[in-house]
Amino acid sequence: MTTSAQRARWRDIAAGAGTLAADFITRESAARHAITWESKSATDFVSHVDIGAEEIVRAHFAREAPDIRIVGEELGGADTEQGLVAIVDPLDGTTNFLHGFPSYAVSICVALDGVPQAAAIVDVARGGLYTATAGGGATVDGVPLRVSPIDTPARALIGTGFPFKDVTHADQYLRQFRALMPIVSGMRRAGAAALDLCDVARGRFEGFWELWLNPWDLAAGVLLIREAGGRVTDLEGHDARLIGGPIVASNGILHDWFLGILRGEDAPPPR
Repeated sequence: MTTSAQRARWRDIAAGAGTLAADFITRESAARHAITWESKSATDFVSHVDIGAEEIVRAHFAREAPDIRIVGEELGGADTEQGLVAIVDPLDGTTNFLHGFPSYAVSICVALDGVPQAAAIVDVARGGLYTATAGGGATVDGVPLRVSPIDTPARALIGTGFPFKDVTHADQYLRQFRALMPIVSGMRRAGAAALDLCDVARGRFEGFWELWLNPWDLAAGVLLIREAGGRVTDLEGHDARLIGGPIVASNGILHDWFLGILRGEDAPPPR
């Protein structure tokens, strides 16, 4: 069991680490055109900025909470469901950053045995510090977050992420996209899943889905949405775990309808 004081402390440590990393990323952005891109795959890149932000996060946790094990995209490690861990993406939206597209973030979630306890996401380019603790609510810059009250699919704005790293999912994704496109008010793909999940938590999106995300892409956002009154599951409707896989997030009201459309079912609108 954890206490609210412990969760608040972990939130503050995550927010401190995220803010320091975001400051570094902002400074480095001034010389963005001189940055060397290194390829992790044909369409997935990393730079010294990702590595530098990672080192800042790791050093901050080592000072403030050496008992917390670090897991992340550049930080190494894989087990996100055992013990006390910080699940970290030091630069979510690397490709956006390298192109100067203003959607990239630092995302940190502290979890205990697979249950998110505290989270911080920093919107680096546009500003905004998102934080949450389990049972303590979610905020952006200290202002409480609440999911959208929209209950009509035709008025819903839906976020998504294309399966560009693994095109084996492309046919499934395109079927889902075609099913949703004519019955919602719009679709958006900004390229940084952590911020997409923030947009669900603050009521900008009524829903978001992606067919594969890593734990560091989704962990902090899952807690933000839950604490803002929304719902996050896999495609089968099971509560999202802090492991890789498909994710479906919503304001809760539209969730069952949303899942039905994504699964190809004849889903009636919510009542």
